[in-house]
Amino acid sequence: MPIRPRRTLSAIIQWIDADHAPGGASSMRAEPDRVDWTRCIPFIVLHLGCLGVIWTGASAFAVWTAVVLYFARMAAVTGVYHRYFSHKTYSTSRPMQFVLAVLGGTAVQRGPLWWAYHHRHHHQHSDEKEDAHSPHVHGFWWSHIGWITSRRNFPTDYSKVRDLDRYPELVFLNRFDAIVPMAFALAIWGLGAFLEVHAPGLGTNRWQMLVWGFFISTTALFHGTSCINSMAHLMGRRRYEIGDDSRNSFILAVITLGEGWHNNHHRYQSATRNGFFWWEIDITYYLLRCLSWTGLIWGLKGVPASVLAEGERLDHRDSVAAAANARNVHPEYSSLKRIVPAAAAIAVATVNAAHPVLPRRAEAPAAHRDVSGLSQVPQRDLGR
Repeated sequence: MPIRPRRTLSAIIQWIDADHAPGGASSMRAEPDRVDWTRCIPFIVLHLGCLGVIWTGASAFAVWTAVVLYFARMAAVTGVYHRYFSHKTYSTSRPMQFVLAVLGGTAVQRGPLWWAYHHRHHHQHSDEKEDAHSPHVHGFWWSHIGWITSRRNFPTDYSKVRDLDRYPELVFLNRFDAIVPMAFALAIWGLGAFLEVHAPGLGTNRWQMLVWGFFISTTALFHGTSCINSMAHLMGRRRYEIGDDSRNSFILAVITLGEGWHNNHHRYQSATRNGFFWWEIDITYYLLRCLSWTGLIWGLKGVPASVLAEGERLDHRDSVAAAANARNVHPEYSSLKRIVPAAAAIAVATVNAAHPVLPRRAEAPAAHRDVSGLSQVPQRDLGR
């Protein structure tokens, strides 16, 4: 069979069996980067499915279902695929691991091992030539969506996820990665059919729920997640000077439930939280903390004090630099530096003249006591 028809046939088979690689996975990864148009068909169908709203219309229930499923599955991507499978920032049991993998599969972003392999590879070669989705190397659109359509990025390199491929159930979900998304879409369609009959007051139906709950929500989820690959290396602020161009962005953190603190994450990947400081909103971390209270997950890893101190020092340095820059940009404000202290001195002198202060008697030196350990000592019951 000629090369082009053979590749087309292989791509179609890979929709069912993701580990199908007649020439070997290593040979596919050695191919040059280029768009495989057969691989684009699922993405085209996903986006075209959003146009179904023209015929199905909208209802409040369907729209809110799309919003809830967007954020619920974004939490699955960030909290499961990223912070668990890719970085193992917390621990869980084997049955719960499988449940989490299924939840991650509803996001329609391939299997858990494929996702973890590519993300680990990204950290190993961030913004270098080997990075599959660096916007500085390959351009914005390739880093956002193009890299997924390339044959070389399709196979899973199981040698990079040895801690995961020893679980046959995870390998199964990774190999047949279309099963969970298809079951999820069917479940949404079934829910719409049920509501159409038993709750007609909601004004929705099976096809409307499929369009809003699956096609629109999944498309938005895909682009929200892809913004981290593309925009998180282009927009935002760099707190830590590391070997790549990862950045922190509040906007991206809101869209992705905490993944926008990308520069933080690249500085220390093993932490469960990406928002290192209290003012950096990290919804995924809050959800994982709540889940840990149930005992289903445990061992959430914190940010080392040295990394936090480094961040505070760099923030202070940036604040000082910004103040110096503002002084140079607005020299007209420099006169206030002389006026304000002088006015304050005159005011203090006037008050002291009107209300003379008598010299105070010298006090005995205060006794210093270390009270830091008191909080560690349990209080005795005063009623006993």
